[in-house]
Amino acid sequence: MTDRRDFFKSFSKPLRQTKEDSPLLVRPPYGGSESLFQSKCPGCESKACVASCDEKIIFIADDSTPTLSFKQNGCTFCDACADACEEDVLSLGNDETATWLNAVFKISLEACVAHHGVICHSCKEPCIDDAILFNGMFNPVIDDQKCTACGFCISRCPTQAISYEVLPLKNEENEV
Repeated sequence: MTDRRDFFKSFSKPLRQTKEDSPLLVRPPYGGSESLFQSKCPGCESKACVASCDEKIIFIADDSTPTLSFKQNGCTFCDACADACEEDVLSLGNDETATWLNAVFKISLEACVAHHGVICHSCKEPCIDDAILFNGMFNPVIDDQKCTACGFCISRCPTQAISYEVLPLKNEENEV
């Protein structure tokens, strides 16, 4: 039994990845550039950003940098992670990224029950930005202009029809 369980668990583990092949991560809000995450976070001993998050969505990734997981909750943009960051990687002075996460959310037309005639507003209810719009009672879409990528909709969807694509943060050499 254990052998079969281990066999199936192996499918959920990512393949070995080089640094160049590593996936982009959803970063906590108030972050400046990816190069700051890569240069300062691995040496941070306190990992205060993780402890400060009341929603418990900040985790330390394999590369020792903070990332977000929306499996249980979303980001309230409460400022606690930025206040706790001793390395100033997360800073309230980063105005352009203050209430923005580096992700774009999408609703799968195939997986969403509302797109198949079932009344379901599970994703809309937690959306405080009114970024999820319905065509009548059905057919929800995410308004990219309003969506802050907070992630609350992901854990609320009963069919896991909401996914996201991670956007790259700017690097210092790309900054103006």
